[in-house]
Formats: sequence, structure tokens, C-alpha cells
Amino acid sequence: MPESHSHDAAPPGGAVSWRRLLAETTDIVGDRNHARWICEVASGCDSTELAAELDRPATHRMVAHLDAMIARRLAGEPLQYVLGSWQFRRLDLMIDKRVLIPRPETEWVTEIALDIAGDVIRDRGLIRDGVPAGSGPITVVDLGTGSGAIGLSLAVELPVGSALVWLVDVSTDALDVARANLAGVGRAGAAVSIAEGSWFDALTNELKGSIDLVVANPPYIAVGDPDVADDVSQWEPHRALYSGDDGLDAIRIIVEQAPSWLRPNGRLVIEIGSGQGPAVLALLDDSGFADREIRPDLTGRDRIAIGRRPG
Repeated sequence: MPESHSHDAAPPGGAVSWRRLLAETTDIVGDRNHARWICEVASGCDSTELAAELDRPATHRMVAHLDAMIARRLAGEPLQYVLGSWQFRRLDLMIDKRVLIPRPETEWVTEIALDIAGDVIRDRGLIRDGVPAGSGPITVVDLGTGSGAIGLSLAVELPVGSALVWLVDVSTDALDVARANLAGVGRAGAAVSIAEGSWFDALTNELKGSIDLVVANPPYIAVGDPDVADDVSQWEPHRALYSGDDGLDAIRIIVEQAPSWLRPNGRLVIEIGSGQGPAVLALLDDSGFADREIRPDLTGRDRIAIGRRPG
């Protein structure tokens, strides 16, 4: 922390208040909301509690934590990593440099996956009047789960007892983060399993031909893409970002292998890069998928590829 940004000096007669710290942090980071979130983490308070603590003094340990967080932010580290957590739909996910930062477009992918899973559950009569009907849950696999954002959202938001969810990742570090987030979802976590490995190789053969829904947010950026933001390239895990010269290496593997793992009429949902729609549609066609489509994100750009294994 540069000396001019330190909060070590307290006013005469007492320690520095959170009101002053919030004002100073806002001046330093240039965004009041970001400053408030940083102060909340440093103080151990939520937004309501911090408002009640504004005129009370911060401890030396809290000030040191605050200064360290500000230093990281000024060094260019993404706010989400500095805070150590980020909101994704209904979840407050632990986030650090071992996993990608959850983004709004992935929330949209999750929304579509939830709609598809919900249709399958209703079509099979697994849930009647909001109560499991006893005919067995559907099976959902989240490939390349990272923090667990998609898979845990499905486990939390689908009716209790209606789905078994697998979180898959090749990264041990990423799965450690996913396990930490799994521990925070309570009762819904009982239906979640974790498997380490590369895409479908992580799963047991017993699942072949029985999966109702595969959803994936794989790496889809071309190596050397000049349009990748500096903070993304510098801080986020490259293994989860880049996928060959055209960005499609991981998507090719998933699309080629998915039909043997999906049950008849099972669905595949993949987050893709802007402009990759035609190429991914061709891959889905080559692998025999029906009902192929590319859906845009909220900005109108290619974002979600969907296909159905013919029944």
C-alpha cells in the first residue's frame, strides 16, 4: 500500500471511524459501491451492519485488512477476487484466482439449463404439486464447473429431490473452490457429486447413456486473441479461458462425446463465444444432434448452443 493511501494514522484522541475509512476508500478506488463492498469485507459486516458501525472505530487489524485489499485493487486485481466472493443468481460464491469470475452471460446459460431441466422433470411426472413423485431424479452434469456456479444453481433452484447433479473439472484447485461452495448450499448439496477429470472422462461408465442434461461453460477463447481484456488475461486461469487456435478445441470434444453419454432426447447446453454460432451449429450437426439452435445473450451476441440427442 503506498504511504499516501494508508489508513494507519488515527485522528487525535481516538481510532479512525468507518465513516472516514469509507470516504477515503471511495476517493482511492473511485467507486462508492466498490468501496462499500471492500469496507464490508474488511469490517466483517454486511451492508446493514456497516451502516450502524459508521461512527465506531475500526480495529488495527481491520484497517490492515482494508489497506491490503485496496493495495490489491490498485494493482489491478479484479474486484471479485479482492472481495473473495461474488453473487451468482441465488448463490454467494467464494471466488479466487483458481477459478473464473462468474459473469452475467453464464447466469443466462444457467437460466436456459434450468428451463430445460424443469421441462424434463415435469414431462416425467417427477414432481407433482411441488412434491417429488418417487419416480427417480433426473441426472445433470456440469462440465468444467469451476466455482460450481452453474451446477450448484441447478441443485439449489430445481425442486428438492428432482435432480442429481455432477460437478466436473480437470483442475484440482477449481474443485477445491467448488467443494467450499457446495458446503454453503445446505440441504441441496446432498444431491451433488464431484468428479475430477477431463470432461466426460471424469464420469463413471454407469452414467453412459443415462444423462438427461449436460451443461458446460468450457474455455472458448482462441489463443492469442487480441481482444481479451488485460485484467482477464493477467488474473484469470488461462486453462479455463483459452482453447486452441480457434477457441473450439474443448467444444469439439464435448459435442463429439456427448451423444454417447446423453439418454435419448437428452439435451446439451454450452456457453460459446461471440461469433462462434455457425461453427458450433456445424459441430452439433456432425454429431447428429437434433433441434440445434444458437441463442443470443442479452446483448444480442452468440452465447448459448443447444442440441438434443434424437430419441
